[in-house]
Amino acid sequence: MIPADDSVRLLDAAFERMDYTKLYAAYSRYGRIETSPKNLFKVMIYGGMNGRHSSRQMEQSCRRDVNFMYLLGREPAPDHATIARFRSERLTGVIDDLFDQFIGLLAVMGELSLESAFVDGTKLEANANRYSFVWKKTTQKNEVKMQEKMRTELPKLASEFSLRFHVGDKIRARDLKKLRKRLKTKQAEKGVVFVHGKGQHKPPLQKAIETVDEYLKRQKQYDDYNHSFRDRNSFSKTDRDATFMRMKEDHMKNGQLKPGYNVTAAVDSEYIVAAMLSSEQSDSRTLIPMLEKLKWLGYTKPVADAGFESEENYTYCEENGQMAFIKPANHDAAQTKKYRTDIGKRENMPYDAESDSYLCHAGHRIQAAYEKNTKSKAGYPIVTTVYACTECSGCPHKEKCIKKGSSKAPLEERSKNLHVSKNFLRQREEMEARITGEEGVLLRINRSIQVEGAFGVLKQDMGFRRFLMRSGVKVYTELLLLCLAYNVNKLHSKIQNLRCGTYLHIPKTA
Repeated sequence: MIPADDSVRLLDAAFERMDYTKLYAAYSRYGRIETSPKNLFKVMIYGGMNGRHSSRQMEQSCRRDVNFMYLLGREPAPDHATIARFRSERLTGVIDDLFDQFIGLLAVMGELSLESAFVDGTKLEANANRYSFVWKKTTQKNEVKMQEKMRTELPKLASEFSLRFHVGDKIRARDLKKLRKRLKTKQAEKGVVFVHGKGQHKPPLQKAIETVDEYLKRQKQYDDYNHSFRDRNSFSKTDRDATFMRMKEDHMKNGQLKPGYNVTAAVDSEYIVAAMLSSEQSDSRTLIPMLEKLKWLGYTKPVADAGFESEENYTYCEENGQMAFIKPANHDAAQTKKYRTDIGKRENMPYDAESDSYLCHAGHRIQAAYEKNTKSKAGYPIVTTVYACTECSGCPHKEKCIKKGSSKAPLEERSKNLHVSKNFLRQREEMEARITGEEGVLLRINRSIQVEGAFGVLKQDMGFRRFLMRSGVKVYTELLLLCLAYNVNKLHSKIQNLRCGTYLHIPKTA
């Protein structure tokens, strides 16, 4: 009933070559396994290949679809709860091993170049309520207000009952617990009876304990929120690992933020060879973790878009012997007439290496004034040279040369300053020459075809636009299952179209 060239036969044959020792070890030795974990894993991959991502869709397919029955062998169809538990509990610890095994299988088959890896990122919505946001700035602002109020109220409250309450830099939850314990001890000593309900007058001690309880409850909540923020600015109450991000698929059409994950993928020869999740709003801090994941495959030419450019990423590639092809952020703008004729741009000013100075449009020298040492968000040290001009007063070109920026000082009082990282400038110039060469152009064309094409297939063809599970660990499992499904589909397509062993798309010329 199933054709010989059907993708389900390829899936079954390929996944029979894999080692499932770790997967079987995830089950208890004392329990009874109703459905073979190996067959369940195949069912999950085949469901993703056909756009059936939910456990209920897979259960229905196992009862009605002959291809799913073929993967199960003679075993009865599993119910949706079994499938859901398998995905959320059994696979979470072993999915990396299974994914790497399949990538290793592709490498042995000669399907991967193991030379160029195309890296890009996209944002996918989390399975979280869109209006369950918690903002870091708002939380910190409210906590500071409450702390000020407690410093004023609590010492007075304690003194009313002849108690001491020491106020430090911050009143913590444990301090409030100690105060509450002392107040309750006073209640027991005096035999004060607490009252509840309408028409009852609460004794002062009851009011004091309730006040401390309310502060304690709020302080515990703030502590909990601050622990969940880590280095993020927001999170969702219904999925604490999800961060609110700006996405292209905006249901309100007004740039509204939605809870989601930043998904970064590396593609080689049209196969997704690595994928990861992060809470980063931009892509620049995700390149190094991705290259670390790819180390075991030995890639020497990472290719990425302008969003991944940074001095830290350039330096990492240099130190690890990798010849990166990362498009500079100003590459497209530098081709325009507006950019080339802007007299305020450093790139349009002649540089004198002997005096270490730039020459402005009016012929005045912008000399090196001092060096500034800073660190990136990840802790990478950056040395920036600040150049300053002392002859800006009365210059007729001042308005065009000095941009307004964030300074509130009037234009007459300001002078031209340039902030230049010499190391980053050298790296950017080398990268510009590299990506405009013949190899660089070919690799950039393939980056847009391969990795952006992969995201297009995942979202549009396979219908995956929102994660089904919650928490970072489970969402990561779901992501790798999706990538495995994509890879099997891609392998099947290449076999059918006699394209096995092809690594790059060569553009056709007239």
